[in-house]
Amino acid sequence: MIFAVLTLFMGPIILSMALSQPENKLYIPLLVVGLLICAFAVFLIFKGIRLIMNSMFKK
Repeated sequence: MIFAVLTLFMGPIILSMALSQPENKLYIPLLVVGLLICAFAVFLIFKGIRLIMNSMFKK
């Protein structure tokens, strides 16, 4: 869950950096990396919640 929290903050920061300067040559790579980090954060959150639920209810 710690990595999920880190990626939750890191993804939007990178996206805002990319979207604030669309004329920069690193616009597309930063945008793609930011979106991938945000998607990875959502994946980690669901994985963490599933792990917590499985440990509580002993599947």
